[in-house]
Amino acid sequence: MKVLAFDLGASSGRGIIAELKDGKITLNEIHRFANNGVNVRGTLYWDILYLYDQIKQGIVNAKLAGGFDSIGIDTWGVDFGLLDENGDLIGNPVHYRDIRTENIPDELYKIVNKESLYNKTGIQIMNFNTIFQLYYLTKYKSDMLKKADKFLFIPDLLNYFLTGVKKSEYTIASTSQMLNPYERDWDKELLEELSIPTDLLCDILETGSILGKVSEDVCEELGIDSVPVVAVGSHDTASAVISVPTTEKDFVYISCGTWSLFGTELDAPVIKEEGLKSSYTNEGGYGGTIRYLTNIMGLWLIQESRRAWKKQGQDLSFNDLEKAALASEPFKCYIDPDYVDFSRPGNLPKRIQEFCERTNQYVPQTVGEIVRCIYQSLALKYRHAFLNLKKIAEKDFTGIHIVGGGTKDPLLCQLTANACNTMVSAGPIEATALGNIAVQLIAGGEISDLKEAREIIKNSFDIKEYTPSETDVWNKAYEDFKKIL
Repeated sequence: MKVLAFDLGASSGRGIIAELKDGKITLNEIHRFANNGVNVRGTLYWDILYLYDQIKQGIVNAKLAGGFDSIGIDTWGVDFGLLDENGDLIGNPVHYRDIRTENIPDELYKIVNKESLYNKTGIQIMNFNTIFQLYYLTKYKSDMLKKADKFLFIPDLLNYFLTGVKKSEYTIASTSQMLNPYERDWDKELLEELSIPTDLLCDILETGSILGKVSEDVCEELGIDSVPVVAVGSHDTASAVISVPTTEKDFVYISCGTWSLFGTELDAPVIKEEGLKSSYTNEGGYGGTIRYLTNIMGLWLIQESRRAWKKQGQDLSFNDLEKAALASEPFKCYIDPDYVDFSRPGNLPKRIQEFCERTNQYVPQTVGEIVRCIYQSLALKYRHAFLNLKKIAEKDFTGIHIVGGGTKDPLLCQLTANACNTMVSAGPIEATALGNIAVQLIAGGEISDLKEAREIIKNSFDIKEYTPSETDVWNKAYEDFKKIL
């Protein structure tokens, strides 16, 4: 059995054919494409039709590469498209980094306060969560909602384009802050209290279910036979967690890319005041599990700084940035990676300097000093999350698994081991695609269950170990870091 996985991140997407052979998964990337937000008249959109066209190109490439037996799509969370009564898309989906929801949480809290919202949903409060986006529409774009017949998250929307089936997969729906985490279904009472129309919502589909088959018109256009489309862990982090190569029940992971998703896998939600204060969230995982995690601004800080320097005429590779950081003196200054001004595109190095000045720290001047500040701040934020997780979950975790693109960054992996004073296992790199692939192979009967899938992934790819060092120095750094949080 060959499966075709499409993994769309916030900056790029790719199509990968995978096959299970001799107890190992082999990967063949057959298509890669950029995914950039498009700013039109002050609103930041996703170019969804371009993304769908890239998926179709990937399907053709996969056919030419030998064919495939099923398709799965995963993307980032929270964002969505609206369909009219004819099933046609109403406008391009808006990007979660758009400023439209900047002050919406405070407006929503006048109806449902922050504590009640967290207690009802168990989801980390972030101003771009779907519930805030829809509340914005009810208040300021109600005509758009009146035209809408159905609401679909981005991967559900792409699946609909392929199959004509309108369903919401569980893990992506769980990012919305609109589910009852115990019943794993829409909290319609909450939504009605906020005047968000519930008739827009589609039925929720269990992760690993067959959503449908590629429609006849798509098959005719692309010259392929109809194959099943599997509702994989459609939220990219859900897919990444599926691929964590561990045999332990209690483990900690960092799905490290544009965002750093720091958490563990639980059997049931944990909704406590400490979780709200520490920004921990209860998102859905494969098999009805809970991804208990916190969202930390990740390598976006490096990526966006690099873009800013490039605009200023410094075309630096990621390797150049790492070398510059290593050559700079450590522990001179820190940032809170989740400071709100760092979440928007723009001149991030300047904002980092302004943050350091505002918090009465040394102001980094060079590229190396700024990158060093980012790396050590990220590692220390991981320590902060690690300590909070141990306390809230009441578990004594040992070791951290880093999966995803961040595993290619040895400096960040080593600093994480140092800051958290624990062993770090890094790999696999293609974590999100592998989780997508694993669910398709389970759905197709090639793999029996999640446990076997993780063992196969562990045996298929190199995992690098990092041992902590300089414990006393990092303990002192953490005390300094806490002062700026």
